[in-house]
Amino acid sequence: MQRIVIRKLPSGELKSVQPYHVSMKGHQTAVLCRDSEDYGVMVKYIAICSRRKNVIVIIYGVVSNHAHVAVLAASYQSACEFADELKRVYAQWIQIKYREKHILKGVDVQAIPLEYDQYVRNACAYIPRNALDNGQRVEEYKWSGYRAMFRDKNKPFNGLPVCKMTRREQDRAMHSREPLKDVAWLLDADGDILPETFCDVEYLEQAFNHDHAFWLKTIGSINTAELMERLEESPRRMLSDSELYKVVSDMSIQWLKTNLSDLPIEKKKRLLLYIWRSRKTTVNQLARVLGMDRAEIAGTIRKR
Repeated sequence: MQRIVIRKLPSGELKSVQPYHVSMKGHQTAVLCRDSEDYGVMVKYIAICSRRKNVIVIIYGVVSNHAHVAVLAASYQSACEFADELKRVYAQWIQIKYREKHILKGVDVQAIPLEYDQYVRNACAYIPRNALDNGQRVEEYKWSGYRAMFRDKNKPFNGLPVCKMTRREQDRAMHSREPLKDVAWLLDADGDILPETFCDVEYLEQAFNHDHAFWLKTIGSINTAELMERLEESPRRMLSDSELYKVVSDMSIQWLKTNLSDLPIEKKKRLLLYIWRSRKTTVNQLARVLGMDRAEIAGTIRKR
């Protein structure tokens, strides 16, 4: 597969982009989506925020207390800005609809770089698989981008173009005053946005070699507990030195085929940058775990 690709961003610029996993996870007292309208609004805000923050949606999945989105972004900062913006605008929706403030105050958002092919495939299979959390079959779940995959390309889209709506109609349908006269998005008969009109389906399908059987095999064989730990749980908490050392050692063996203690400094820096971007850690902890000088670690991070 091609993990890093050239794409035209919503701004119109051609850029080299790479994939990131973005998640917004509720806590025990925060239900993000309480009814069908909330689910639909969350999906629409995913599309709108991707446009605002100049990223491209690959696939998404929305369940009652969390949302997952895989995006293509030109930088880690862009992916993080998209995550923050999605939380901000959805918090406004909750406040307006339910007259409840600060419901999303403790809700965490994260952007994790997907830096290896298999990691991309597993994440893109894991995201729609979250439909099982809502007790529904993956292929029948309405609030994920799975529906856009492997569709008949000769079958025309059937929906209401957002760009042809009046401003008032757009405001009412999209729950936003974002100017949307240049989008290709379509709404279905229920007023929900069709994923194939705003997701990069080509990137998604090429990740699985355009083979539906490969997709089904992947989604059926992924280790959901491991992916939940990698994509949702561990990035949100700071591991102990021994826990982080085990994570980094496993990455070194799996990705670089070398024990961590035997890695040359340049390859340690590759692991360093990935861990810094995807985990909650400190320069001092990284120095201890990687056996590197603190000043060198800080300098590497600044240069990046």
